[in-house]
Amino acid sequence: MPNPEPILLIGAGGDAAEYREPVLSSIAAVRPVVLVDSAVPGWTRPYLTGHVSADLTDQTATSLAVKAYTADHEAGGAMAYMEHHVVTAAHLAQQLGLPGSTPESMQACRDKALSRKLLADHQVPSARSMQAANPDEAVAHADLIGYPVVVKPRSQAGSAGVVRADNAAQVRAAFERAAHESVLGLDRFGERDVLVEEFLDGPEISVETAVLGEGEARLLAVTRKLPTPAGAATTQEYGHVVDARDPLLTDPQLTRVVTGAVHALGLTCGVLCIEVKLTQTGPRIVEVNGRIGGDLLPVLVERALGLDLAQIAAALATGSRPQLTPTLKRAAGIQFAYPTVSGVLKHLSLPAHLDRQPGVERIVLSQQAGARVSAPPHATLADRLGFWIVRGDTAADCRSRLEDVARQLQAEVASDIYATT
Repeated sequence: MPNPEPILLIGAGGDAAEYREPVLSSIAAVRPVVLVDSAVPGWTRPYLTGHVSADLTDQTATSLAVKAYTADHEAGGAMAYMEHHVVTAAHLAQQLGLPGSTPESMQACRDKALSRKLLADHQVPSARSMQAANPDEAVAHADLIGYPVVVKPRSQAGSAGVVRADNAAQVRAAFERAAHESVLGLDRFGERDVLVEEFLDGPEISVETAVLGEGEARLLAVTRKLPTPAGAATTQEYGHVVDARDPLLTDPQLTRVVTGAVHALGLTCGVLCIEVKLTQTGPRIVEVNGRIGGDLLPVLVERALGLDLAQIAAALATGSRPQLTPTLKRAAGIQFAYPTVSGVLKHLSLPAHLDRQPGVERIVLSQQAGARVSAPPHATLADRLGFWIVRGDTAADCRSRLEDVARQLQAEVASDIYATT
């Protein structure tokens, strides 16, 4: 059997390999991977069969570089797992006549203002949202929507700059943060405007969704987010649990809302991470991410259901029919540690024996002594002290194991040296 045509991966991410390597390794296990990026990070080299040098901040230059490459080489698909590059990947797929959603639909995912408009136009339950050009306008919008509100950047990710505001003074402070905060350089790949939105009250989930064609969306997994600590005024993610037996997987109301969002944004191909609030009036869309979920959600889904989201995404990007039947009925979870105060990290440790306990799969401490870290609500993904992944027969098993590791984490931060305002 001839070797399959390689898949063009748009952007690898130069840092945080612990979050990205599982996805790239899964893709490389079923397809040759040619990286399109300005450089080749060292951790990616074992998984690549080629490299196209391109400045991904310049879509035209990237298009020309890929065109030159494909004049002499075959390509079976184009995809991106980083938020930054989903639109570029869609442009390249369209340019090469490869499977994928349209660039316009990917832009609708990236642009939260456009997402809200399309959802409203198609009567998909979402949040009332208004764009603000300055703090005064933001306060006026908040007064009209009604408190509390959420103030957020138009094109960021990872909860960067997303703040709940309960009064006008908080709206002004939140506007300044949303207007300037960025994570992982995303400010170079989207609009820098600010949105003021209705606060959706209720538990938040994400729905890992495969889109197999126009009007054909499949709910693959439901991710339950761990609650934030009591009294913590932050939107940062503290962890996730995936349960193969989650009843929401077959909930008709959730299915209608997710399918409606996919249709409203014009998405026809790929694996999506759709964030939803379970409000008293039913499920309502928070965001539609035009890529597989971050935060190692693909690892949790594979451990809980036996489904490989990265390989499903690669299959769809190359026009192959993916395997969507779960082979496991278990649960898996991940928890992230943040500093409790902002300052300089003096000490960080967990007992060495923990990663040998039943059900504890992986522990990663991602900061070293001397690092400056910010505590929520000012924290970003870069301030995480580490994470741990567990498995279990049930979601309750996973939560218990996550909490057991968390109780044994020792972190000391000197708060009088550095603080974020």
